[in-house]
Amino acid sequence: MTDMSEHKAPSMLDALIPLIALIFMLSGAVFYFGDNSTGGPNQIALLIATGIAVVIGLKNNYKWADIEKAMVNGISISMGAIFILLAVGSLIGTWMLSGTVPSMIYYGLKILDPSWFYPATCIICCIVALSIGSSWTTAATIGVALMGISSGLGLDPSITAGAIISGAYCGDKISPLSETTNLAPVVAGSELFAHIRYMMWTTIPSIVISLIIFTFLGLSVETSVTLEAVEGINQQLAANFNITPLNLIPVALLLAMAMKKVPAFPAVSIGALFGAIWAIIFQPELISTLAANGLDTITANITVVWTALFDGVVINSGDSDLDSLLSGGGMKSMLNIVWLIMCALMFGAVLEYFGMLKKFVQAILGSVKSVGGLIASTVATCIGTNLVTADQYISIVMPGRMYKEEYKRRNLDPLVLSRTLEDSGTLSSPLIPWNTCGAFMFGVLALTNYEYIFYCFFNFINPVLAIIYGFTGYKIKKLVTN
Repeated sequence: MTDMSEHKAPSMLDALIPLIALIFMLSGAVFYFGDNSTGGPNQIALLIATGIAVVIGLKNNYKWADIEKAMVNGISISMGAIFILLAVGSLIGTWMLSGTVPSMIYYGLKILDPSWFYPATCIICCIVALSIGSSWTTAATIGVALMGISSGLGLDPSITAGAIISGAYCGDKISPLSETTNLAPVVAGSELFAHIRYMMWTTIPSIVISLIIFTFLGLSVETSVTLEAVEGINQQLAANFNITPLNLIPVALLLAMAMKKVPAFPAVSIGALFGAIWAIIFQPELISTLAANGLDTITANITVVWTALFDGVVINSGDSDLDSLLSGGGMKSMLNIVWLIMCALMFGAVLEYFGMLKKFVQAILGSVKSVGGLIASTVATCIGTNLVTADQYISIVMPGRMYKEEYKRRNLDPLVLSRTLEDSGTLSSPLIPWNTCGAFMFGVLALTNYEYIFYCFFNFINPVLAIIYGFTGYKIKKLVTN
């Protein structure tokens, strides 16, 4: 055992040096690599910042063996989330192949009506993001199509972009396939499906209020252009997949398991395998197209489905937008986010072990007396982290590690923390132009100004509602003590 009396408490300067270094390096990663910064540059920045923190720790009489153990322990808490993320990758692959995701998109587009374009856009993006667990993919595919339709209808592109982002982040936030939805509970110490159910108390009112606002904004809009673009997408979906309501059964199965409180990893794994079986039953033509030439039916089924589980699906329809929407998945697709999570948790672990996070928390919480103040501080910290680090994953991991013990000390269930992390960390990221999420949305939706930020109603309302709940005590879950 290491004698803790030998350790020097960090000064505020000690605590700030690694954080400032990380901010500069992450800013440089975004500047030089843009949207690709999460594919390696951010991870290197985190590792270097971790190294700087380690040097300060050695100065304060910590031993390398103990530091290494702290890093390993810090990463170990993410293993459950990593298992789930890998299973989610497989599930996305087989749900793409089985026609489950294409069917959800097909039926989601059916609800689009020119008279209700803004709220319909929000709902469609919510459905797609919920089905695939990715706000980025939703914006880059369906979002781009909706922006084009908006232009043809003479609608405001900023409001349309706000509806796309509101819907995409609502669906992403409550999807068990989303990386952030899996990350927040593991950092806070809660369970995935319990986390999703608990988030509904802030998510549903926020999206309902947003839809009301979008409906009000669209009341004066007159449309006369046919939705040929949307019909074209549906025709392409029907040409490449056997579209049927039966394709939605894997979704119903996963939801049923969630309601029965089946743990996330086995539930998602079962959903992935069920999707594989569904692909063989309902998409034989697609499997034959994707299989190598000359393979018999059994071999084709095995190789294509097996590939979908580990490497996802690649659709070649001739339409690049449709191919981007319907290609992806597989365990391999999750490796970058796994790498980022491990690096972020390592950085957070050493800051926590050296007492640096405690130094920050003490400074922040010095004037916080109520639960509402604690939740408001968490929201502010998550938004601040998004501002200075330009990465939504870090805005979940770092504040989660900083506040975890304080929530426990105040007898608050970990679900309160995990919900607050998502209500603020996940949702504020696209509102910040230099954040990777904000930069991506601005670029992919071909926007010319930042007015769209003011129309992302869901992303604003949700964190405000979280703070209101905190000060009123509404739906604030306490720890159950024996």
